[in-house]
Amino acid sequence: MIRTICLHGPESTGKSTLAPRLARALGGAVVDEYGRTFAEANGLEFTMNDLVTIAETHDGITRAMAAGGIDPLILDTDPLMTAVWADMLFGKRDPWFDAWTGTADLYLLLDIDLPWVEDGTRMFGSVDDRRRFFDLSRAELERRGVAWALVAGQGDARFANAMAAVKAAGLA
Repeated sequence: MIRTICLHGPESTGKSTLAPRLARALGGAVVDEYGRTFAEANGLEFTMNDLVTIAETHDGITRAMAAGGIDPLILDTDPLMTAVWADMLFGKRDPWFDAWTGTADLYLLLDIDLPWVEDGTRMFGSVDDRRRFFDLSRAELERRGVAWALVAGQGDARFANAMAAVKAAGLA
């Protein structure tokens, strides 16, 4: 059984920085965020169909890596996060998101205690937008009933808190 740990939360909370550190520490690999790749190639004017494509592609990459026996997989987001993007952008989501069942063994919800940094693909930098995005992210985890832990702190403290959550979940 392949262990999966998904980094979850709004943009600019350190998911892409934390993922490789966790993979190195746990001896696994990272499933990179496909949404960023899509946005860099196609722009930021997302449609609902784009979000479903992003989620389906990310899920397919994750399943292919799992089939290769890589353990654990550190997911730099997954379709649950893409569903939250749909909620943020459109106030609704395609039924595909609620039908998706490939959830991770553990979700690490990254707090918004890091400064927001513009990188050309980010959209929600205001204090109110970040809080709404975070609240929707947490609500999605609670609604789905998945195992999750809040990870806060900066730099090495954030990494240590993430590792402590992984260990507490019995995945390290």
